[in-house]
Amino acid sequence: MQFPPINEQIDVIKKGTEELISEEELVRKLERSMKNGEPIRVKQGFDPTAPDIHLGHTVGIRKLREFQELGHTIVLIIGDYTGMVGDPSGKSETRPRLTYDKVMENAKTYEEQFFKILDRKKTEIHYNGEWFSKMQFDEIMSLAAKFTVARILERDDFTKRYQEGNPISLHEFFYPLMQGYDSVAIKSDVELGATEQKFNLLAARHVQREYNQEPQVVLTLPVLEGIDGTQRMSKSLGNYVGIDETPEEMFGKIMSIPDNLIYKYFTLVTNYHLDQLANVKKRLDDPKTNPMTVKKELARAIIGIYHSEEAAKMAQKSFEQVFSKGELPDDIEEITVDSTGDLMLVKLLAEKGIVSSNGEGRRLIKQGAIKVNDSKLSDINFSLSKGEYIIKVGKRRFVKFIVK
Repeated sequence: MQFPPINEQIDVIKKGTEELISEEELVRKLERSMKNGEPIRVKQGFDPTAPDIHLGHTVGIRKLREFQELGHTIVLIIGDYTGMVGDPSGKSETRPRLTYDKVMENAKTYEEQFFKILDRKKTEIHYNGEWFSKMQFDEIMSLAAKFTVARILERDDFTKRYQEGNPISLHEFFYPLMQGYDSVAIKSDVELGATEQKFNLLAARHVQREYNQEPQVVLTLPVLEGIDGTQRMSKSLGNYVGIDETPEEMFGKIMSIPDNLIYKYFTLVTNYHLDQLANVKKRLDDPKTNPMTVKKELARAIIGIYHSEEAAKMAQKSFEQVFSKGELPDDIEEITVDSTGDLMLVKLLAEKGIVSSNGEGRRLIKQGAIKVNDSKLSDINFSLSKGEYIIKVGKRRFVKFIVK
């Protein structure tokens, strides 16, 4: 099999990444690949904790697609067993355990969503229950013996929780071991993950050595903040844009992201080339540019990937109808707030008299009666960032928050 020159492959692989551990090892693997005519095996895992794949996931999937275009094999791991544990990365408390039935229910739509980006013919998919469900207890003990408690506690998340007296369930210690064993099971050459996954990715290198395998190369990718603009995009936090959502829902959510994230979204989740990105940055740096115009372009670009250009245009038309002068009251209240203050929306609505209390605000959110830039809000802890927001409370109450 013919592969591009190694230097060209390295340039593509490193583009838009945070850390490569290590480039020398990757070069050796690619040299062997070219010599033998065999593709390297590139792995990424997904825990189906909710039914939708969101834009945050696509940062890695798009990088996997680039590996495919270089001629390599992609191996996707759907964590039907790790999903029942829950990745403790970045968590200050134990994640609620999901039942196997719930995990499998969530996994039903994953494959279809993967192949909106990836080439099915060049992709392997495995559920890690393929090996974990067959493990005898002595094999589990053998796996557990390959890692020390001291090594586990090197992880910042665990150390902080331990020092603060917050409980750590024993099963959480198994997560990095299980992710590492996934790499053993599929003989991974490279694994992708977000920066917060670095401990797990490095743990897999250790586990592979223990099973007499050459350790995988680790490639970390930027974390994509969610539409709240502060925390990473997450299904559990409700701040995500699912790629299987309707064009209208996607458009509304994308329009709610803070202005300071527009360029990052263009870079990480669109098909824009370097020259197009440079043009976007130039326009955003121009004080005469209305960021909402560029944000609409972003929404069209993303929706065009997962639906169609026509669907993107119709979603924009629908959005503009809702937010046109004829749809919004002429005397809509504008409230300017300082970005250094408490920007939790529930508190702001109560403080400004839009709702009677924090409790009423939380109740309305749970009922789906509050929208932010035409996107129904589900997170009672949602906070504003710098930018402009049209908040709809109930059927008729509108308020515009301007955060400076």
